[in-house]
Amino acid sequence: MTTILEASSIYLLSSQLSSHLLAVAENTKQVTPEWLQAFILGIVQGITEFLPISSTAHLLIVTKVFAWKELGAKDFVDAIQFGSVIAILLYFWSQISSIVTGAIVAFQDQDWQREEWKILVGIAVGTMPALIFGFLLKDVLPESALVIAIMSVIMAILLGLAEKVGTRKRGFDSLQIRDGILVGLGQTLALIPGVSRSGATLTTALFLGLERDTAAKFSFLLGFPTLTIATLYKSLKIFQLFQEGQLPDNIVLLLVIGIVSTFIFSYLSIAFLIRYLQTKNTFVFVWYRLAFGCAILLAIANGWQG
Repeated sequence: MTTILEASSIYLLSSQLSSHLLAVAENTKQVTPEWLQAFILGIVQGITEFLPISSTAHLLIVTKVFAWKELGAKDFVDAIQFGSVIAILLYFWSQISSIVTGAIVAFQDQDWQREEWKILVGIAVGTMPALIFGFLLKDVLPESALVIAIMSVIMAILLGLAEKVGTRKRGFDSLQIRDGILVGLGQTLALIPGVSRSGATLTTALFLGLERDTAAKFSFLLGFPTLTIATLYKSLKIFQLFQEGQLPDNIVLLLVIGIVSTFIFSYLSIAFLIRYLQTKNTFVFVWYRLAFGCAILLAIANGWQG
């Protein structure tokens, strides 16, 4: 009976979201100032980057619904991720500095069993698959609303399964190099739009038996190098396009607005998720992802071009 009620609730919510999506799509001719677009995209990026619901999916859907073609370009939305990078660095500064310092001491003492060394090596090794596959597949993977919807539903099911079968008995001090490798492999799934870097790494970490808040912290730390490198790459591309005169003169101002907005809401999102997972499970994100994915599928079925 509970399952039936949950399914009907998801369908009802999906139908409401779908109707709203179609209604908004019909009114996209209204012009939104570029500075406001940049600010809103920063909010979306900041909130969704660290929650396991996919920032790429939400940014793509928002820009499609509102027809923000210029700022909706992937180079711009990727460049404002710099705000998310700063947020991780500031929020986890004490842990990052402790890991790096401890790893340096371990290297000097050749103490390969030291906790900080294993975490740092795990993060470094776990970063490689996403970087390699990201470079090889950067122009291959499709970015369509249909793909986003399907992957949102699939990842919702996997996150729910990880929540059910994960033992959640391992804390931060139990992390091994193997965890970095496996969570890093999980992170490569985030190259597919709609998967979510946070969602893929959090799901993998829960399958490995990590506590929820430990899984979230490790997810953020392991995703930090990948996010930083990808953001720097896109920022350099933006700079090159600006030099060639292919971007509007106010692009620097728009980037600043987007990055500041992203930073503020990224920091709040990280703080919220860490506190939330200390006492609650991830099923709110499971149900949201199911509703989000089904809403897009219903919108497409009702004629939305995506």
